[in-house]
Amino acid sequence: MTRSEPDSRDSADSAAGFVRAHTRLGAPPLVPEVRVHLAEEAIAVWEATERQVGRSGLAPPFWAFAWAGGQALARHVLDHPELVRGRRVWDLAAGCGVVAVAAALAGAAEVTANDVDPWAGAAIGLNAEANGVPVRVVVGDVLTGDADGAQVVFAGDVFYDRPMAARVLPFLRRARRAGAEVVVGDPGRAHLPGEAFEELARYGVPVPRELEGVDVKPTRVLRLP
Repeated sequence: MTRSEPDSRDSADSAAGFVRAHTRLGAPPLVPEVRVHLAEEAIAVWEATERQVGRSGLAPPFWAFAWAGGQALARHVLDHPELVRGRRVWDLAAGCGVVAVAAALAGAAEVTANDVDPWAGAAIGLNAEANGVPVRVVVGDVLTGDADGAQVVFAGDVFYDRPMAARVLPFLRRARRAGAEVVVGDPGRAHLPGEAFEELARYGVPVPRELEGVDVKPTRVLRLP
C-alpha cells in the first residue's frame, strides 16, 4: 500500500500547514500532560490526505491519532522517568510522536522520533514545539539498522500486520543486542509475538470507537528481555 507522502514539491512548511489545518491541538486521554495535534475524524483526514496527494489507496494517516500502544508507552514513561532520564531514546514508527515527547518531558538526554511518513515528521516537529521539548526527527525506513546507538528504544502499536511485524522484531532484537532497553506498547494486535516479551504494565486506554470499535482498549507495556 502506498504511503501517505506529500508531493515532492511540498516544503516542510506546507506539510506542517497541512497537519495544522486537519487537526486540533489537544491532549490524549491517558497522557493529559502531553499536547499533540490530533484529528477529530479518521475518515475526513484520510480523504483530505488523498486529495492533497491526488490519488487514492494511501495508508491511513497514523500520525493524526494517539494510538493505544503509544499512549500506554507515554504514560509508562511519565510515571517511570528513570527509564529515560539522561539517556538517548529512539521512538520507532513514532506516528504523532507522543512517546518521543513524553520521553523528552521525562528528562531524556536526546530523543529521536522515526517514521516513514513525511507528514508524521511534520506532526512530530509541531508536537515537540507545542510541548517545548527538543526531538530529532528522522523520516525514512530504518528497519535494517539497530536504532543508531540509542540506549532506550520504544515501539508503540507496531504489530498490526504480518509484514510489519516480520521486519520490526529483528530490528528490536538487534537494538537489544546492541545494549538498548527495548519497550513496546501493544493493545492486543494480532501479530504481536507475545512469547518474545515480558510484561511491565497494563493500562485501559480510551480510544476513538471509529478506529478501534471499542471505547477503551486494554493495552500492555512489554520489554524485550
